[in-house]
Amino acid sequence: MNTPYQYPDWFAETTGLLLPREGEDVTWAGRPFAMRGGFLRDTRVWDEDQLQTRDTFAYKWKQTGTYTSEAFEAQTRSWLVERYGDWSDDAFWSGFGNMPLVLDAGCGSGATARLLIGDAMDRIRYVGVDVSDALDVAAKAFPAEGMPAALVQGSLLDLPFEDGVFDVVLSEGVLHHTPSTRDALHAVARKLKPDGLFAFYVYRRKSPAREFTDDHIRNIAAGLSPEDAWAALMPLTKLGKTLGDLNITVDVPEDVDVLGIPKGPIDLQRLFYWHFCKMYYRPEYSLDEMNHVNFDWFTPAYAHRQSVEEVSTWCADAGLRIDHINEEDAGITVFAYAT
Repeated sequence: MNTPYQYPDWFAETTGLLLPREGEDVTWAGRPFAMRGGFLRDTRVWDEDQLQTRDTFAYKWKQTGTYTSEAFEAQTRSWLVERYGDWSDDAFWSGFGNMPLVLDAGCGSGATARLLIGDAMDRIRYVGVDVSDALDVAAKAFPAEGMPAALVQGSLLDLPFEDGVFDVVLSEGVLHHTPSTRDALHAVARKLKPDGLFAFYVYRRKSPAREFTDDHIRNIAAGLSPEDAWAALMPLTKLGKTLGDLNITVDVPEDVDVLGIPKGPIDLQRLFYWHFCKMYYRPEYSLDEMNHVNFDWFTPAYAHRQSVEEVSTWCADAGLRIDHINEEDAGITVFAYAT
C-alpha cells in the first residue's frame, strides 16, 4: 500500500506558510504556487531550454528500473561517499546543531538523498527542490522508505525561501543544468546561514574532441522527444559496451597535447570515453542502466561544463570560502562555507 505524501509538521512553521489544500493556489515570496500531488509547485512558465531540461529529467527519473538495481545503487552510493563523505553517519551532522535545515538543490527523484543521507534523514529537516516532475517519484519514494521530506517544485534561480536560513545545501550535479551555472550557484548560496555548508558537484570541461562530440550529440538529442532521444542513444551505448567488453589496454606513447590525451596505458573504452565520446560502460550494469547515464549526459539542453578557476571565482564572488575542491576527469566537487 502506498503512503500518500504530505509535508512534515515543521515545514509550515519554518516557512511561515499557511499551506493550501490540494488543488488550491498560494502566493509564496511573491511567486505563484499550486498544491498538486501533496506538494507545492511553482506555476510560472520557464524559458524553452529550461522546459526541455525539466522534461528530460522528469522522463529520466520516472524510468525507475534504470537506476534502482542493487549494482547501480551500490556504485552510486560509493561514488557519492567518495566525494562527500558518509552523510548517513551522525558524526557528519554533529557540527550543525539539532535538526539542521538542509536544502537538496535539484533533488530529482530523491535518489541522492536516500543513498547519501539514508537513515540520518530523521535527524535533519530535509527540503528537496527540483524544477521537474521527478518530484512525483520522490513523493512516493520518501514515504515508502519512512523518510520525512519537504518537497517543492521550482527553479534554483528563484527559490522562494528567505535568504540565510539553511544550515547545509547539497547540489549534486544540478547547477550546470540551469540557464547559468554561476547564477544558480549565487542564487542558492544566498539561502545559506553564515558558516553554512554548500557541497556541490558540477561538470568539468573535457578534451577538445570530446567537447565537440558532446555538443554535436546534444544538439541532436535535445531536439527529440525524451522517448526518441533514449532510443537514439542506445546504439551509442551498445558501442560503448562492445569497447568495454574487449578489455583492451593501449599504451599512448607520448602526450597528445592537441587532443588533451596524456601518455601512458589506458583502457580502450576509457580512451574513447574521456577523449572522444561519452559511451558509459560498467560490466555489472544492464544496457538500460548504461543508457540511463548517457541519456543524463546528452539529452538536457542545459549542461554547462566549467573549469576549477571559474568555479573558484564564482564561489569567492558569492561569499563562499572554499574548504576543499576536488577536480576529477568527470567533474568538480566543492565543499565551501558561507561567510
